Amino acid sequence: MTTISVLRAGPQTTIQDWPGRIRHWQVGVPPSGPMDDLSFRLANVAVGNPEGTAGLECTMMGPRLTFSEDTVVAITGAPVVVTVDSMPAPQWTPITVKAGEVLDIGAAGPVGMRVYLAVAGGIDAEEYLGSRSTFTLGKFGGKDGRPLIEGDTLSCAGAALASAPRRILNDEKPALTDNWQLAVTVGPHSAPEFFTAEDIEDLYNTPYEVHFNSDRTGVRLVGPQPRWARTDGGEAGLHPSNIHDNAYSVGALDFTGDTPILLGPDGPSLGGFVCPVTVTTADRWKMGQLKPGNTVRFVPVRSAEAASPADLGSARRSDISVVLSSGGDHDGGVLGSTMTADGSTVVTYRRSGDDNILVEYGDMTLDLALRARVHALAERIAADRPAGLIDLTPGIRSLQVKVDPTKLRQSVLLDWLIECEAQLPAASELVVPSRTVHLPLSWDDPATREAIQRYMLGVRSDAPWCPWNIEFIRRMNGLGSVDDVHRIVFDAEYLVLGLGDVYLGAPVAVPLDPRHRLVTTKYNPARTWTPENAVGIGGAYMCIYGMEGPGGYQFVGRTTQVWNHRHPLEAAGFDPEHPWLLRFFDKIRWYPVSADELLDLRADTAAGRGRVQIEHGTFSLAEHQMFLDENAADINAQRSMMEIARTEERRRWSDSGEFAIKTGRVA
Repeated sequence: MTTISVLRAGPQTTIQDWPGRIRHWQVGVPPSGPMDDLSFRLANVAVGNPEGTAGLECTMMGPRLTFSEDTVVAITGAPVVVTVDSMPAPQWTPITVKAGEVLDIGAAGPVGMRVYLAVAGGIDAEEYLGSRSTFTLGKFGGKDGRPLIEGDTLSCAGAALASAPRRILNDEKPALTDNWQLAVTVGPHSAPEFFTAEDIEDLYNTPYEVHFNSDRTGVRLVGPQPRWARTDGGEAGLHPSNIHDNAYSVGALDFTGDTPILLGPDGPSLGGFVCPVTVTTADRWKMGQLKPGNTVRFVPVRSAEAASPADLGSARRSDISVVLSSGGDHDGGVLGSTMTADGSTVVTYRRSGDDNILVEYGDMTLDLALRARVHALAERIAADRPAGLIDLTPGIRSLQVKVDPTKLRQSVLLDWLIECEAQLPAASELVVPSRTVHLPLSWDDPATREAIQRYMLGVRSDAPWCPWNIEFIRRMNGLGSVDDVHRIVFDAEYLVLGLGDVYLGAPVAVPLDPRHRLVTTKYNPARTWTPENAVGIGGAYMCIYGMEGPGGYQFVGRTTQVWNHRHPLEAAGFDPEHPWLLRFFDKIRWYPVSADELLDLRADTAAGRGRVQIEHGTFSLAEHQMFLDENAADINAQRSMMEIARTEERRRWSDSGEFAIKTGRVA
């Protein structure tokens, strides 16, 4: 077996395959895979591999490698200096590196950000959830879930070749630049519902700048702050960018508050921010080559006329740097609408790129009956599972249906979804398995305090939620003291409506009793660091962060693991069949522990010694509705009091200039 020795790793070199880790979006596992899929796939074509074979993605600079046997390799992507034993070697063509020779891939030059290396037969790595791709934030895939380091040894997989090695033709090579144009489709959240017409005009006519704080999770952009078509997000949060959590698409332009971020292949699957446009599947390769300081222009195209991501040649339109378009769809991202079979609820079908339809139920309100409709539709689709279906990802009042656009056209999918809707039973009939999961909560944990301090030092010190999120929650909900916040959180029983809100089985959950629904807004801009298993509230929802990473919910504390990172966690309540602890419609109850006790519990859980108390039962929507009816007067009084407090907070924000337009603000 051929082995590869890493003499120099480069700053961020990882093993990836294509299309990556698909079909786990609904539990917060991103696809990962190459950020520039086009260059990656062409590297494999050059050495004769199948297009998806595992290879290396190198960011900013490539590695220095030696091989134990003669090996055919190809280097694509950003222009770099390539040498074999100090002799120049070309990109975009197969080259033979003899045993013991040193392959050196240099730094990316003025254009491009990522370089790709394919090895004939592929690079061997353990599969995790169906892929060898590295997801560094989740610490899995590739080489021990991390970038390569000096001294690593890799193995060639020795897989059968798909074709003879060949040079990549000029019209197949992607055109790189420092002034990019990205083809985008309108939706899911455009004007006039969420953005003004002037906002969308700014979006298409402004050259946005790529911010240095960008990575595989998302490309942060600097540009004009939206005017917004509404004043706030209601129960979803105080900022007008806030919505009830729904699934995202890779390539969506996500406004986290006023900051636009292009979501990458390591980005979150679920969240509560609006996305006015989405990069087409065929143009997403460009996101992998965006460099800090580059400019980006968004060019609207019609979804039905988007290039096919299956093409690697000129049909993909990647060999020219401009996007040729006669204009986008003029529907604000709304493909159509219908009514539920009982005539009670409007169903809206939104375009989310050319590869997703986002199905939304009812008004922009928190209503568990709407989540029941989402569940029924997901069950109906899963029963048929048409060819081309990839993922079904439920949100609070929505279901994102992701397909391969080369196998299932969006127009055909829309007609079929409308047909499915007509066949669904009444939502009131929903009765589903529902476990009660008891978890420890370290209130106002030191790790969350540290995250707030980092935010104040590195992102924004003048935010209304700083320096103490719990006091902000108290103020937003008109409570007498932070002890009232504590009491409500521990009294509440949270129903899990979504998983993967911030990666890896992270639940988005809502208190079953509306009197326990503390409503907050999300950080604007979002945090760059959140400790693993921090617990926060955003809008009316509670979330447990599945891993370290960015985030925007207001902290209340920290708990134990909700994802099995390959530890023997069966004893801790994890199902051996999958690594996520929680399931849709589980109920979460908190019990208090000290910060030191939590550290001990976390260590026990990681070692497989922990215990999670789980009680099995059911959730009945009809029974829940009876509870709401019986307590309607008190619920309405409590909610009215909290709404008055939020109105007062909104007034304070307005007086302090929080809503004022500050063009280009990123901190």
